[in-house]
Amino acid sequence: MTKKVLKFGGTSVGSIERILHAANIVKKEHSQGNEIIVVVSAMAGKTNELISQSNSISNKFDKRELDVLLSSGEQITSALMAGALNELGVKSKSWMGWQIPILTTGEHTNSRIKNIHIEKINTYLSNGGVAIVPGFQGISESGDTTTIGRGGSDASAVAIAKIFNTDSCEIYTDVDGVYSTDPNKIPVAKKIDKISYKEMLELSSLGAKVMQPSAVQTAMMHDIPLQVRSTFTDRKGTQIFSQENIDYTKVVTGVAYSKDDAKITLLGVQDKPGVAADIFEPLDKNQINVDMVIQNISSDGKTTDLTFTIKRNDFKKTLATLSSNKKIKFKNLNHNDKVSKISVVGAGMVSTPGITFKMFRALADENINILAISTSEIKISVIISDNDTLKAVKKLHTIFDLD
Repeated sequence: MTKKVLKFGGTSVGSIERILHAANIVKKEHSQGNEIIVVVSAMAGKTNELISQSNSISNKFDKRELDVLLSSGEQITSALMAGALNELGVKSKSWMGWQIPILTTGEHTNSRIKNIHIEKINTYLSNGGVAIVPGFQGISESGDTTTIGRGGSDASAVAIAKIFNTDSCEIYTDVDGVYSTDPNKIPVAKKIDKISYKEMLELSSLGAKVMQPSAVQTAMMHDIPLQVRSTFTDRKGTQIFSQENIDYTKVVTGVAYSKDDAKITLLGVQDKPGVAADIFEPLDKNQINVDMVIQNISSDGKTTDLTFTIKRNDFKKTLATLSSNKKIKFKNLNHNDKVSKISVVGAGMVSTPGITFKMFRALADENINILAISTSEIKISVIISDNDTLKAVKKLHTIFDLD
């Protein structure tokens, strides 16, 4: 007997018809003798609708009440899924996060799962039932409903797979796997059959929306094999597991991009210990997430130019935070809120020379100017004008034989 987590995303449960379709997938798995825990997201668009309703009351809606509000989307889907399975003749029951309970730590709207009680659900599974669990939610030590960040249902599914020691965790979505780039923008993108945790973590953090980065990180830490599959086709999906189990035939696995970035450069910053901390500490306190950071030391060794990127919706808040920061001094500030980040990702890059040159030459051939560069062991990222985004992605996708 196999114990499985089946997670269905918002598009997979976006209507009653789709919930019924997903219920039939669950029924088929259960009929094969498997013990099934189903994790569901809110119906597509529901969370945004609830956020809009809270904003119509206040732009500073109380975070505790926001968690109560947002978690209701998954509660609705859980009840509908359990009802659909019971109608199909499959014994099923939904549990809310507080009923299991799923214990969390951290602040409201951005909590983390730290433990899950398994006794009730394991007993139900052993008696032939299918357990339906809402993703995205839990309960704090003080007994309050909490949520674990947008896209948190993936993190819920992986945490459940870990704590219940399941044999697999399958992520059902509206695409039939992970692609070498966005197939909606680049029709020649190819589905990746197998990908390592590290590559998937890079792709998801760089803008690929198939899986939440924190869920991939948890799976990697605990070696939980994942599979991304389509709810709407029977085609084989993408397997995500440790790098040692993958035979790489291509050095670059995928090209990711994001178009919601902004770049800020502080010119003539004093070069001494503690200055960088003084720059970034206020940003952290204002919950501004900094991505790429690049520093250039001047020839006299006394000043430095510091460039960093942020999300575009934090642009104005970042400028205001920097201008009010009395701890730092700089000669000038340059900024550009019309940039995008393009990245090539591949575990095979570690042992293959020439990838950096090949990427930069390809962009130069398209007359695309590079504004900033950042690298890691399996990733090269550049900042360019957002007008050149698709041209750059298409060129890199072709030059690295991914079409």
